[in-house]
Amino acid sequence: MRLLFLTDTHIRGNTPKNRNDNLFETLERKFIEVNQIIEEYKIDFLLHGGDLFDRPDVSISIVNRFASIINSIKIPIYIISGNHDIYGHNPQTINRTMLGLLDALGVVKVIRDEEKIFLEKNGIIVQLTGKSYTYNIDEIDKSDYLVKDVSKDADYSIHMVHGMLLDKPFIKGIPYTLIEDIVDTEANITLSGHYHSGFGIVEINNKYFVNPGSLIRITNSLAEIERMPKVTLIDLSDHIHIELIQLKSAKPGSQVLDRREIENHIFKSERLFEFKQSIDTAVNFEKLEINEILMAVSNAEGVSQEVKEEALKRIANSQMKCLGDEF
Repeated sequence: MRLLFLTDTHIRGNTPKNRNDNLFETLERKFIEVNQIIEEYKIDFLLHGGDLFDRPDVSISIVNRFASIINSIKIPIYIISGNHDIYGHNPQTINRTMLGLLDALGVVKVIRDEEKIFLEKNGIIVQLTGKSYTYNIDEIDKSDYLVKDVSKDADYSIHMVHGMLLDKPFIKGIPYTLIEDIVDTEANITLSGHYHSGFGIVEINNKYFVNPGSLIRITNSLAEIERMPKVTLIDLSDHIHIELIQLKSAKPGSQVLDRREIENHIFKSERLFEFKQSIDTAVNFEKLEINEILMAVSNAEGVSQEVKEEALKRIANSQMKCLGDEF
């Protein structure tokens, strides 16, 4: 059995100002190459680690164009929802999103929490599970990353998670989960998205932890200039073989990322941080960017779970107010 894993495609209609190319066209070429890889390597199943779209309500014209490309992939596609795919960091809003629409139309299959899917090919049976993004996925309880129940009929277990799984400590103040925290999982392979830089393939005690990095580079980071987008080939027989495949259609970061814009962003961020530090104790700024609001609420300290959940619920409802399709 062969599977192909990719993550964080962030399909969108406009191009971030830190890129020199047309992001929409670049994404199209990458999806076409993914389909070519599927045919070349005779892939049986395609797995996506979340953030298919850059926002839950991406325009119909964008969805229509990419749905045609995705629908041309002739193998089953399994996906979990990322934080950009849903409203209010709440997977229960999936039915109101464009990812939910593709799921309803059978273009992709969204794996729900606690759902077990069994893939079978050439006598190999794989138990596939997934955990979509939630605001508290990387808090003290790491249970969302852990698989504790593997069917006796399954030869292998694969678990997909959209969370901040890392191979080494990260920036203070941002919740994350280290691979060493979840080595007790019963899953043979843990596939993660969300962290765009990725950490490649890590093997511990015959268990594999994989994040190839985002398929598209949209982050204002100098590290992204050096990184080349990759997908993951998983070959299962009487043993596990995993390798990363670099996309040929991906151009060097120096050609598609505007270094001047990135450096300008870093300079602005440093100045803003210094300014914020100087008056943080006296002033509360109104955050206007919805993802900043969501992260601020999700990571707020000294706030009860009930209050956080209610706040995120209200934000999600506010986001969906303009949809006009209550039922």
